[in-house]
Amino acid sequence: MSGIAVGYGRTVDEPALQTMLATMAHRGPAWSGLAKQGRWILGQNYTLADLGTRKDPAAICKFDGCGNVPQIVYDGQIGNWSELAGPREIADGPRRDERLLVRMYQQEGAAMFQRLGDAAFALVIGDGEQVVAARDVLGIKTLFYGRKNGVCYFGTELKSVLAVADEVYEFPAGHYMDGGGTLHRFAELAPPAEPVCDTPERAVARIRDIIWRSFCQRVDFSPPTAGLLSGGLDSSIVCCLAARRLREERSETARLTTFAVGVGESEDIRKARLVAESLGSEHRELIVDLDRILEVLPDVIYYLESFDPSLVRSAVSNYLVSRFAREQGFEQLLSGEGGDETFCGYEYIKEFGAERLLAEQLRCLGFVHSNAALRLDRMNRCHGLRVVTPLLSGELLDYALRLPAEYKQKPGDGGKIEKWILRLAYEPLLPAAIVWRPKQEFSQGSESAEVLPAYFEGRISDEEFTAACREHPQLRSKEELHYFRVFAEHFGTGSAVSTVGQWVSL
Repeated sequence: MSGIAVGYGRTVDEPALQTMLATMAHRGPAWSGLAKQGRWILGQNYTLADLGTRKDPAAICKFDGCGNVPQIVYDGQIGNWSELAGPREIADGPRRDERLLVRMYQQEGAAMFQRLGDAAFALVIGDGEQVVAARDVLGIKTLFYGRKNGVCYFGTELKSVLAVADEVYEFPAGHYMDGGGTLHRFAELAPPAEPVCDTPERAVARIRDIIWRSFCQRVDFSPPTAGLLSGGLDSSIVCCLAARRLREERSETARLTTFAVGVGESEDIRKARLVAESLGSEHRELIVDLDRILEVLPDVIYYLESFDPSLVRSAVSNYLVSRFAREQGFEQLLSGEGGDETFCGYEYIKEFGAERLLAEQLRCLGFVHSNAALRLDRMNRCHGLRVVTPLLSGELLDYALRLPAEYKQKPGDGGKIEKWILRLAYEPLLPAAIVWRPKQEFSQGSESAEVLPAYFEGRISDEEFTAACREHPQLRSKEELHYFRVFAEHFGTGSAVSTVGQWVSL
């Protein structure tokens, strides 16, 4: 489930696919393999946490059969697996998602993708002489494609496709591509057909029920698991549920390990301590400075494959804390990603009235594929870590989209309270200072957003920046120019640049 590499065409060869997998070796240090038939070659690599077993990985991850079709490579997680697997008589166990998806493809063809609304996925299925590729509606799982000499290549990371193709394109979210190379939309973000009129009390109960079920469906504590804890609402909710679930599964004395990162004694560090104390977690902190950040910036941009300033700043913190966790033996991390997009948590959305809130929320969700999801995937996978996001639930998103605007942004004397209904839902379980803490982006709370813009403002002259903007008008700051230069060193200034999404603010 970690890294996908696929070649489809009459002249495809194994060395090209081996090159693709080699560029993503960090995504699959435990096992890597290829399957070839006819016009396609499918490649996959795995981390230990993705294998879900300590048995022989080659026996667990071999492609289905010897030359049998269809065969699949896949990166993702299906939240409603039991609901889909039961009627199709798919047993639990190794590669259960892949076995389910192959069965669905055999029965329904491309119509299967419309049933995967509660799944995050990128996949390619080889069926005889044909292949079909697809990506989930939010683009939580990354996928790119490119062509060269009549061969179409698909890869989990930009760098894997650039290694073998002349040009590279981001695979659009909510689409599948048929064997002829035509893209078809199977799902899109749209206003819900019917709003819900639940009282706040009913909404609170429903939200807590959905999130708890989502957590239990997605989180398996078999690999060494820890929580990423920023001290914000979303990560605190996930760590709170993890601490509860761990005690239920193991013993009343079982303790979750949590990790926090900050530039000095940052707000995130202080708030994370408060949460950790309330949960009784085994809490570990990583305190960094500007020199440490500057040291890892080139690696961060290489693995992230973006030059967007807001994204790079938050990715630096994520990179450092994930590496810290991996060095201490953890293979899987739990993240609170998704709460802001689902419940309108970003500060800029407060500018919009109730009548425009839903439209702006949908627009914000449209950034996930090239922003939050990219950071989440890359900054953990580059250290061979699996990350699980219980708040990124199709069922939860569907319910939240139908809630009244004032439940998501509650008007008050001091201004709007973002994520109001989510805060209300977990008020009994978390310290008040956490539940009602104003939203801060990860880079703000960890304070990487404070030190980086000022540093580059003093390092690049106005004349230098103006000249760069004439050639690359998408650049918006000196900080972004520096990141762009590092990006260009690795990926060039051609088609790769068009795959980079830019957040609404710096």
